[in-house]
Amino acid sequence: MRQKDIRPAPARIEFKGMQFLITDRPSDVTIHHYIMELKKHNVSTVVRVCEPSYKTEELEAQGITVRDLAFEDGTFPPQKVVDEWFEILKQNYSQNPEACVAVHCVAGLGRAPVLVALALIELGLKYEAAVEMIRDKRRGAINAKQLSFLEKYRPKSRLKHKNGHKNSCCVQ
Repeated sequence: MRQKDIRPAPARIEFKGMQFLITDRPSDVTIHHYIMELKKHNVSTVVRVCEPSYKTEELEAQGITVRDLAFEDGTFPPQKVVDEWFEILKQNYSQNPEACVAVHCVAGLGRAPVLVALALIELGLKYEAAVEMIRDKRRGAINAKQLSFLEKYRPKSRLKHKNGHKNSCCVQ
């Protein structure tokens, strides 16, 4: 009997021309399927916010960059991680504005959605709308501690548009 996959499907979030894919973490066993999923969504960068559970060589051989920004499960990201997250986004979208950034933690319900919510807030959404957008596609995402962090977060114009084009992002 074939085992049914009960993990949530990857959640694609698009806003103001920026694209994100929230997933759970792959393993060395599932990496081929994971790569196929990433290619379907035009992912150029994977941000891993949990401890490594797979080798990155196969992703890199497919032209997908893997960046590690691990922070403690169930919490919100420290400032250093937030700063690096926005640097990754600016670099990624300046090099390839059509590309999607995938971000994963263990289950894709806490750390990864929080980083995507921060980007959505920087792009102009109120924190409630950012959380709702993510939860519509990733039920159960973002715990109470993370929600409180997002409520207090104030955007700092880290992802501004340039050239007056609504659907492009800016690198400052």
